[in-house]
Amino acid sequence: MLTFRQLRINLFNHSIFMSKLYPLFTMKHFLSTLLFLMIVLHVSAQETHPVNGAQDKRPEIYVFTNANVVVDYQTTMVNSTLVVVKGKVEAVGTNLPIPQGAMVIDLKGKYIYPSMVDIFSDYGIEQPKPQGARGFFASGEFLSKKKGAFNANEAVKPETKGNELFNANSANAKSLRDIGFGAVSTHLMDGVVRGTGVLVSLSDEKEQKTVLKGETAAYYSFDKGTSTQVYPTSQMGYIALLRQTFYDGIWYKNFGNTLEYNISLDYFNKNLALPQIFAVNNKLNALRADKIGDEFGKQFIIKGSGDEYQLIDEIKASKASFILPVNFPEAYDVEDPYDAKLVSLANMKHWELAPTNPSVLAKAGIEFAFTADGLKNKSDFIKNIQQAIEYGLDKQTALKAVTYTPAKLVGAENIVGSLKKGMVANFLITSKELFDKENTIYENWVQGNRYIINDMNVTDIRGGYKLTFGNELLSLSISGKAEKPDFKVNKDTIKYTTSGSIDGKLLTLTFDRNNKKVRLTGVIDGKLYGEGQDENGKWLAWVAEKTGEPKEETKKDEAKKDTKAPELGKVTFPFSAYGLPEVPKAEMVLIKNATVWTNEKEGILKNTDVLINNGKIEKIGQNLSATGAKVIDGTGKHLSAGIIDEHSHIALDGVNEFTYSLSSEVRMGDVINSEAINIYRQLSGGVIGAQLLHGSANAVGGQSAIVKFRWGLSPEKMKIEGADGFIKFALGENVKRGRTFGGNITRFPNTRMGVEQIYVEGFTRAREYDKNMKANPTQTRKDLQLEALAEILNKKRFITCHSYVQSEINMLMKVAEQFGFKVNTFTHILEGYKVADKMQKHGVAASSFSDWWGYKFEVYDAIPYNPVLLTNAGVITAINSDDAEMARRLNQEAAKSVKYGGMSEEDALKMVTLNPAKMLHLDNRTGSIKVGKDADVVLWSDNPLSIYAKAEKTFVDGVLYYDIDRDKQLREEINAERNRLIQKMVNAKKGGAPTQRPNMRGDYTDIEELSKKLGIQCKCGVME
Repeated sequence: MLTFRQLRINLFNHSIFMSKLYPLFTMKHFLSTLLFLMIVLHVSAQETHPVNGAQDKRPEIYVFTNANVVVDYQTTMVNSTLVVVKGKVEAVGTNLPIPQGAMVIDLKGKYIYPSMVDIFSDYGIEQPKPQGARGFFASGEFLSKKKGAFNANEAVKPETKGNELFNANSANAKSLRDIGFGAVSTHLMDGVVRGTGVLVSLSDEKEQKTVLKGETAAYYSFDKGTSTQVYPTSQMGYIALLRQTFYDGIWYKNFGNTLEYNISLDYFNKNLALPQIFAVNNKLNALRADKIGDEFGKQFIIKGSGDEYQLIDEIKASKASFILPVNFPEAYDVEDPYDAKLVSLANMKHWELAPTNPSVLAKAGIEFAFTADGLKNKSDFIKNIQQAIEYGLDKQTALKAVTYTPAKLVGAENIVGSLKKGMVANFLITSKELFDKENTIYENWVQGNRYIINDMNVTDIRGGYKLTFGNELLSLSISGKAEKPDFKVNKDTIKYTTSGSIDGKLLTLTFDRNNKKVRLTGVIDGKLYGEGQDENGKWLAWVAEKTGEPKEETKKDEAKKDTKAPELGKVTFPFSAYGLPEVPKAEMVLIKNATVWTNEKEGILKNTDVLINNGKIEKIGQNLSATGAKVIDGTGKHLSAGIIDEHSHIALDGVNEFTYSLSSEVRMGDVINSEAINIYRQLSGGVIGAQLLHGSANAVGGQSAIVKFRWGLSPEKMKIEGADGFIKFALGENVKRGRTFGGNITRFPNTRMGVEQIYVEGFTRAREYDKNMKANPTQTRKDLQLEALAEILNKKRFITCHSYVQSEINMLMKVAEQFGFKVNTFTHILEGYKVADKMQKHGVAASSFSDWWGYKFEVYDAIPYNPVLLTNAGVITAINSDDAEMARRLNQEAAKSVKYGGMSEEDALKMVTLNPAKMLHLDNRTGSIKVGKDADVVLWSDNPLSIYAKAEKTFVDGVLYYDIDRDKQLREEINAERNRLIQKMVNAKKGGAPTQRPNMRGDYTDIEELSKKLGIQCKCGVME
């Protein structure tokens, strides 16, 4: 217990701390406060953590009067009082009685705001450091080495609990308090399934005091973090791992816990009751995360990346709430025109439009909170929100996004984010409205503890002054904020570079003259005066007498009134070069007098009309007419079905999941990149769709995506509705190469016979799995890997197999026959001519190169007659690209069989149109020009097999996605837009804005992309 003297000393010290705002104690005040303090000390005796030394418990009743109290984002009480008792809000209102013993602080019209809340933080939790290289070149293990009954994959760690890892950090807490935060939800930012977060205050109390809510949310990401296991290495692998974990959780909850004990799955299921926060790094991953949530009935809160405005309709349709960063990109340093070439139009546009992201989401009715995560300098947080307000964000919405919404999203809206009775006393004292550019945050009270950021009792010395320094007369202008003013010293028309600062009643001033420093120090006492040294080191007295307000202030105010909203470019679909302000729609189109290659029994029709309507081919004939149709003159031109690429790797965020040789659980449809420029380039070559395949790194690769090139639509809308499922298999060198990880782990298989064993063992397990699943679906654990193989056995999924050597072609056909199914397509198949009779008997199709050979040992026996010989043997044959550049010239690749093998022109064109449609089981919908089929057609300038032919118009589902005339116009618009943005960035740099260097860095998720950057030729997507 403190002595009476000690109490008086403590109270006296506190009165000094409240100096100009609180009168001296009367004995009555003192005794009432003493009584209250005794009660406090009695309560403190019940704390579980004793203090080593004398207790220092001060009165915990504070009354803030004459303030504009912002109770919440939509309620402001003018000239009101806030009462705080023992770290909690006791009352807010007008004419409130002052409790006995309270410390009264007269705020004289200042503002009180709830302190800000950030629910995506790592404050107070030590983050593990990555070990070694990552991705394909990483050193790691196939199996987990984590001891205990945990998940088989170390990236899945739901058992991680933020409240057990949290350690308060005074320095870090201060850095967040200084920008206005009072509480954060912090978690371990490591792994795909990261465990739970904890809500903590940013006071300097012990952890037992600062933890406000033990569990706030479960956190997820598409990043395995510091896991030393090699799986997964790809975006599709992360998705597959998450999906499998959700299915494992369902199985474990319903049945599996009777067979095994799994700490991770136990916590995973428990954590599902919490809010679910998913961190992503771009808008496409936001949609991917939401899709996983939809599959398992969970609505994720998406911690976004700031580019959501680029796909706002899809983002809105997700119904997700978002946590938005405000780390708007810096301008690129593009003064050098060659440097400017390194910056894509999409990056330039994002630099300009990123600050609009919050307002776009707000106008779309999407709930969001702000986070400081990702900022290089956390002090830019409010400044960047101010920029977002300039770009259209409502101030009330901005306030909601830093107070109420983040608290609500983690179920803490009754703890923080507002100033209602019973809530934690986390609040800011400010000079003006929170997001006013002239505002100063004076104090941040956290859990009722006062933290001074700027002295709110500082003397306002702003204005114009006559500065006398020795015998010299100068002009001094002090402007900006009262707490941190800007100083300018002039002599007549000469302006000196000046800096200065104030600290209570002390002032320092420095300015450059004659390449030397003049240094002054003094006091603030009605006027400004003191002593200093001139540039020669001579001591002189100085005095500054106020003459009025500085001219600069008036100019600033006038400029502020004239400020207009920034002029901005438009969002395009897709958000890249050759995107359009609006996605094109299907029209009624009549193409007149063209040479029509039907790919049907009618053959090639001269001077024929084709009517396209509602996305379909409605009529074919001569002298057709249609009211309201857009007429295109096809005289001298050729109309064909659109080209289909049976084997492509474009428009994917990652091509190989390099790890396990059997990776049937991954899906290419999960990683479609609808904004890849190769989509547009291939439309310019008459290609209307493709099968997007996993690479050839594994014996069993991932599930294919069958798409049409609907340029400007989202990934899901590119997929062909109702298309059959396909999957990539691979034979030969690529699979059997003993892939090593860090030189210490070699993957099975190492031989061609080992590849066969992978298939036999996989289908044997899949057959047993399928049997169990059909007999007892509730007790059988859903295995995504075996599920895909079982679909093959049940003829619901079909194999496209990378192949070269005849012995392996025979092998896979025999394996298929052993398990009762057929291989759908052998692709590459450069030794197909050797086994064409066996292939025809098996019923497998062939997708071949036209004349690639000699690029590795397996293709030494390749010949350019292969497609013709396969066709003559009765095998359905196609020409594929397996290359982004070749794909837009597949018409010319098909023509090579006319040259080498004497194939008819119609049959040659079918190898890139109707035949791949047949292989993909789509020939009832596309691949030929027939009434009722999809209007996937190309208007060519010449015979489509000619090297001089240009695709002038490419229609997909009756939508004109590529037009050669529009392309010319877009090129001019792109150049103009690039130039506008370059000029804007150059001016931003001149205005003092920070810049970043252009670079060619990329996220190389496959060897093909890396090889292109390095100038290395690489066939077949990835190491084929």
